[in-house]
This record gives sequence, structure tokens and C-alpha cells, in this order.
Amino acid sequence: MSSAVAAPASHSVPAIRVPIALEERSYDILIGSTLLDDAASWQDLPRAAAALIVSNETVAPLYLERLRQRLASQYARVDSVILPDGEQHKDWDSLNRIVDHLLARAADRKTVLFALGGGVIGDMTGFAAAIYMRGVPFVQVPTTLLAQVDSSVGGKTAINHPRGKNMIGAFYQPARVIADMDTLDTLPPRELVAGLAEVIKYGPIADAAFLDWIETNLDALLARDKSALAHAVKRSCEIKAWVVGQDERETGLRAILNFGHTFGHAIETGLGYGEWLHGEAVGCGMVLASDLSVRLGLMPPEFLTRMRGLIQRAGLPVRAPRLGVERYLELMRVDKKNEGGEIRFVVIEALGRAGMRGAPDTLVAEVLNAHCD
Repeated sequence: MSSAVAAPASHSVPAIRVPIALEERSYDILIGSTLLDDAASWQDLPRAAAALIVSNETVAPLYLERLRQRLASQYARVDSVILPDGEQHKDWDSLNRIVDHLLARAADRKTVLFALGGGVIGDMTGFAAAIYMRGVPFVQVPTTLLAQVDSSVGGKTAINHPRGKNMIGAFYQPARVIADMDTLDTLPPRELVAGLAEVIKYGPIADAAFLDWIETNLDALLARDKSALAHAVKRSCEIKAWVVGQDERETGLRAILNFGHTFGHAIETGLGYGEWLHGEAVGCGMVLASDLSVRLGLMPPEFLTRMRGLIQRAGLPVRAPRLGVERYLELMRVDKKNEGGEIRFVVIEALGRAGMRGAPDTLVAEVLNAHCD
């Protein structure tokens, strides 16, 4: 992964609060600049004698001490666990390192976990919080665009298995999400681009006007304009909050958030975790899912042209790796959306509205053959 970082836009953005309404599990997403250093970001969190910050080897040198100092005024003991960086480490071993630390320090059920990092850290920390003593509080502090717009919000936690991505996990909501836009200043360009995939998906599934906005403001997003990024994060979180508020445990509507993910997860698993970033696989997966929407007669061919052009402009891959049709089908059958062995895809039924459909293997094969290298 490249370590080069583009020059960020210098201006800051005021704090924005997006609520997630889930009755007693409700919480706020805070979005803005300088939130790590703002005492107000950390007020009214669960009280405890101890806190544990979970981060990785890339993010910890940048932000761990700042977070530790901020939490030291609220918790008598602030420990940390530093994990290897990368999707390939989202596994039992890393999860066990978190739990081992909690047990070794005799952490009680009030101990608060803080996930400082991207989606991998957020998913694993949340899962550890869900299972330790049957549930302890945790707070998401996402430092990547992908985590800020998607994975830190909504309470999905998991680890990967060699046979399938995110197949071992739990629904477990954080106490708060604190998305400091300034942490995106240190995000490598490849990671920024990967995050844009999860921003783009919200347009076709739920908000056609937002898709127009993304197309118009894509250059500003790529240049890290803080106002543009803040709007993208805010609108993405608003859409996800609306969906999660109606379907917390993905029994129906929430599945639309997986647009492009059935193909994308197959790419990640088939290549080996970490070969492609999650957002890269989702970006490519949206091209395939858009084509499937067209071949099912739901959308006109111009929709595929539009989506492929936008995803390519963003710097995301639009050609899938050639794993073989049978291998793709095998991998896609290990998917949480499937029912009775039938592969279920999120497709676009009208611009701004998504749904779930099955598709004949022969039609899926046509899509794969049209877009695989």
C-alpha cells in the first residue's frame, strides 16, 4: 500500500451530529474537524474504571497518544492493543489478542473499548466487545473514509473466515461514532479511493440526487476538500441511519446496503484477503451488479455506462479478476443474503431504489464473462 499522502485541504468543518434511532440502543455519529481533541466529543460516554484502545500498526503512531490523553481524564486506566494492519489479519488470532488482553487485565463488564482505525479494527473491536462477558460498551473512532461512511455505523461486527468474508460476527451497536475529518489527512490515496466506493453506492440505492452530487463533486472529493468530504460522510451516514433504523438486523431493507458486495466479497475471498482493498472489490462489484440490473430488464443500458464511468473516474477497478465462473458462483453461494442455496443480489430497480433478486446462473455467467480480465 502506498504511503504517499495527497496534500489535504486546510480548512476545517464544524461538527455535525447524525442520530441513529434504535430505542435504547440509539447513539450519535459525530462528524467534523478537531473532534479527537474536543472534550465535547467524549462527554457522556459509559463510565468505567478502565478503557482499552484497539488500533493497528499504521494508525497507532499517528493518533493513539492523542486519544489516550483525551481518555485519561475519564478513565483511571487506559490500555492499548496494537494489531497488524490489513484485511488478512481480520481473523481469530487478532480477535483473541483483544480478548486475551481483557482477561489478563481482569477487565470487568463496564470496561469501554475504543476502535481507533479503519473498518477492520472497527469490526474486530466491536465483535470483541459483543462477546466479552456477553457484551461491554465500545466506541467507534474511524480514521478511514470507508469506515466513516459505512463500516463504523450500524452495528455490524465480524471477522473473516477463509471460506467467506464477515461470516462470523454479531449485530452490536456502539455507544458513539466519532468521525474526525482531520484523520483523513493522513489517509493514503489508495485508501481514500477505496472509501469512495461506499460513498458512491448510496446514490443508486437510495438517493438519485446524491449520485448527481457525487458526479459533480468527485474531483473535490479526490482532492480531499474538507467541505465536500464532510457532506459525503454526512449524507452517507444519514442514508445508512435511515436504513438501519428500519431494519437493524438485516431481515429485509438493510440488505440494499450490500449493493456490489456479493460480487465484491467473492473477489476478496477468491484472491485472498488484502490483495484488493474492500472498497476496490465493492467498486468493481457495483459495475457487475449494475450490469445484472440491466440484464434483468430493470435498468436501461445507460445506467451501466454511467456507473462504470463514475467508478472508473474515482480510480476504482472496473474489470474483475478472472477466477472462473464456477469459482465465483461457489464463493457467492457463501453469502448471508442467500436463501435456500439461491444466490441473492442487490440490484437497482429504479435510480434511487434497490431491491433483492435471484438470477439464473447462466445470466450471472454472462455478467462475469463480460467484465472479467
